[in-house]
Amino acid sequence: MAKKIVDENGNVYVQKKPFYKRVWFIILAVIVVIAALSNMGSGSDSAKTNSTDNQTTTSTQSSQEATSSSSEKPKVSAEFTAALAKANSYANTMSMSKAGVYDQLTSQAGEKFPADAAQYAIDNMKADFNKNALNKAKSYQSQMQMSTDAIRDQLTSEAGEKFTPEEANYAIQHLND
Repeated sequence: MAKKIVDENGNVYVQKKPFYKRVWFIILAVIVVIAALSNMGSGSDSAKTNSTDNQTTTSTQSSQEATSSSSEKPKVSAEFTAALAKANSYANTMSMSKAGVYDQLTSQAGEKFPADAAQYAIDNMKADFNKNALNKAKSYQSQMQMSTDAIRDQLTSEAGEKFTPEEANYAIQHLND
């Protein structure tokens, strides 16, 4: 509502609210924010995949026309390539185990890749899982002051890091190097 102000001479003035304090502006701002947030999280995956597939097909066709060599790479779908990129990222930046990466790729709470794309990524990723286990072990030792037995259990646990016993043993052996 407008506020009435009376000055020294008895004149009455109406002081209006600034536009950003008015109800219509606040409602409009809330709608814009909700729309922006909903667009950020729920992009059409199939549209993105189709677009990427078209770009991949076009670039593959042009490269095949340019050079016809006998050393061609097998064609891999965009989904498989995306799964491989995510797998390399998880393994190399977060020091995850092979099983941990697979679970993250296929999880409904994670990346939601199909099992065949995740398996392709696991089979073709480039990561040193002994090094990853060692990184995790050092983190547990320095941040949580865990014993070597507790670290080994955490590294190999299905509820933990899911490293193989061999990778966990490597990490324990090189923990103080």
